Amino acid sequence: MNGQTLLPAKQNPCQFKNEIEEIYRVDSRRIFASLVRLLRDFDAAEEAMQEAFAAAFTQWEQTGIPANPRAWLVSTGRFKAIDSIRRRQRFGNSASEVAKRIDEIATLNAARESEDIEDDRLRLIFTCCHPAIDPKVQLALTLREVCGLTTEEVASAFLLTPSSMAQRLVRGKAKIREAGIPFAIPSASDFQERLDSVLAVVYLIFNEGYSASSGDSLTRAELSFEAIRLGRLLVELLPDPEAIGLLALMLFQESRHKTRANPDGDLVLLEDQDRSQWDAKMIAEGLQLISHALSTRRFGAYGIQAAIAAVHASAKQTETTDWAHIVALYSALFAINPSPVIELNWAVAIAMKDGPAAGIEKIESIFDQGHLEDYHLAHAAKADLLRRLGRNQEAKIAYEKALALVKQEPERRFLQNRLANLPN
Repeated sequence: MNGQTLLPAKQNPCQFKNEIEEIYRVDSRRIFASLVRLLRDFDAAEEAMQEAFAAAFTQWEQTGIPANPRAWLVSTGRFKAIDSIRRRQRFGNSASEVAKRIDEIATLNAARESEDIEDDRLRLIFTCCHPAIDPKVQLALTLREVCGLTTEEVASAFLLTPSSMAQRLVRGKAKIREAGIPFAIPSASDFQERLDSVLAVVYLIFNEGYSASSGDSLTRAELSFEAIRLGRLLVELLPDPEAIGLLALMLFQESRHKTRANPDGDLVLLEDQDRSQWDAKMIAEGLQLISHALSTRRFGAYGIQAAIAAVHASAKQTETTDWAHIVALYSALFAINPSPVIELNWAVAIAMKDGPAAGIEKIESIFDQGHLEDYHLAHAAKADLLRRLGRNQEAKIAYEKALALVKQEPERRFLQNRLANLPN
């Protein structure tokens, strides 16, 4: 189909299987997004993608993997969908119209298919974030369809049962279909209206990659890299200060990727990371971006968070971090976005500036307000501050609460290690 082969035919079966699995891991959601644009249907796109990968597994074993496997899979998925529609004659005229539409799109886009594929995930995000869709459904739908999280994982993020989340997702897809919401990047006049939702979703994608919500791995690099790619596309489309701030924030955080875990996959705290291994190129780009965003005087929450990350990135070691500046920035951030999680981070910064007791006092006030009782990092932060004060029995209780809530294995090991090393 598309391109010359890169890998020899009839290669080692285990190596071949690993190559296919890697393509699926890295590219499946982008392939899915392209098929959604072509088929105008989430379920048909999912089915077509699975059939395309099944065909690839059989054909590529004989012919080798194409130079552009993503384009091959999109093209194959499209033709698999057309074949499926033609087989289902009971759908009558509707099937004929859909097949005709797919053929038209294939013809019109043949010359620029690769370019379209690059933008399709962003198109899908804008579709999921259409103002006609309930904001709660927007986020859930994007995490499921754009990021590829399972329904169970999305349900956990929203503290809902999988069955309730499944119903929410079905309603979201039905709304897109019934309202005829286009799978397209909006015009300039509508772009700003949806920007806040899209930025929130891109940052959710990044956070799931930067620190996976569950599982054996600390990170999901393909998600954080994809979020940064999408962030760059957003800045190109609309150089809004908040879009620029978000891109800077993601670059600062991703610059620490190599140092966040040791060779065994165990968590390494910011204060213990080898800062000489941070990505200087990403930091330099982030500093340039945040300088521009702040100079506009129109920055918001992402700009302030990026400014906080810039202070960390600029410190050669933990001891030289300007904690007073960070505390002031968190105060400003909380004023415009009074989130309990932001207040928790503010509490940790206060502890670094004024001592553990001041941080504990603020964390306790968050709990007193009924917030973050089910958030493992809140209990972990309190436990660490109690440990630093030598209040080991209280720290033990807090660590145990955190362990009961944590879902990510590297974080679990870290907390277990801290608990085991507490003095009696």
